[in-house]
Amino acid sequence: MRATVLAAVSLAALAAAGPAHAASLNLLIWESYIDEQIIADWAAETGIEVRQTFYDSGDARDEILADPNSNVDVVVTNENGAKLYGNRGVIMALDAENVPALKDYAQDWSKRCGGYGVPYLWGTMGILYRSDKITTPPTSWADIMRPTESLRGHIAMYDDHNEAFVGPLVLLGKSVNANDNETLKAAYELMKAQAPFVLTYDYVITSIQSADKGPNIHMALGYSGDQYTLNDKVSSPGLWRYVVPKEGTLSWLDCISVSARSTNKDLALKLVDYISNAKNGARNAVKLNMPTASTAALALLPEDMRSNPEIYAAPEILAKSQLQEELTVQSVQARRRIISSLAQNQ
Repeated sequence: MRATVLAAVSLAALAAAGPAHAASLNLLIWESYIDEQIIADWAAETGIEVRQTFYDSGDARDEILADPNSNVDVVVTNENGAKLYGNRGVIMALDAENVPALKDYAQDWSKRCGGYGVPYLWGTMGILYRSDKITTPPTSWADIMRPTESLRGHIAMYDDHNEAFVGPLVLLGKSVNANDNETLKAAYELMKAQAPFVLTYDYVITSIQSADKGPNIHMALGYSGDQYTLNDKVSSPGLWRYVVPKEGTLSWLDCISVSARSTNKDLALKLVDYISNAKNGARNAVKLNMPTASTAALALLPEDMRSNPEIYAAPEILAKSQLQEELTVQSVQARRRIISSLAQNQ
């Protein structure tokens, strides 16, 4: 999920880029979330530049997509976002006619994007930890939600209204999609008790690049695959590791979509198809050390990657994983108030 040092991108930053013309397309995406060589090859083959704008939380991404003046052509969003913004007419309906690569994706995967995107990459949420600071790997959400004293001031959480609640809700034995106030209040109590141990509520890929925060982060909430990006950022292979807690977790899927407001829809569709075809889907998965949802791309991956449990979660983990569902407006508002209060009181 996820180069340069950046914070959540502002609406003004994307608008300042101006509308994409025939020689360029605007891609809204997580930082370090696509093989740069694919973008370079596309530009070499088509003459069309791809200008990437990064976001570092789902809330930041959604703020941009909701702005009618943002100049987005292609966007990577989560499966809920694809369905939500597709139903609102913000992104286009996609099928195998306008994106031929969709034929390589099983219906169980493609339907999760609601007909408004191509499955991009998928994975789980879990705990990231520095193996030189934490020699006994965490095994439970309690290890990050009820941390030991040695972790005081060394944890990075995440100020996203969906993902920030995965750990506390699963630890409480509740649905990650809980909407009722009683459950959210119980999650808040856990998060409030954890707060003195939290160094930052910025996404770990962003905060690791901070000179004052990065070296002090020993454990973090994150996505499968983030460990590889973190190790690349700190130039120390194997330093950061990732585990899925025994209680279960969220199984997420990102989708790549075309903005209905794009002035270059035909080119945007071609870019989505180019990124999603078997060859480039496999290249992207290998580069990012993340699983692909494309059946054709999967067949091109090396066996050691397909059998790596840090990349392809074991069946018993997936069996305990939950999928995201759309939350009520009241739930989203309550969750955002909780996260905002924790971050402001840090």
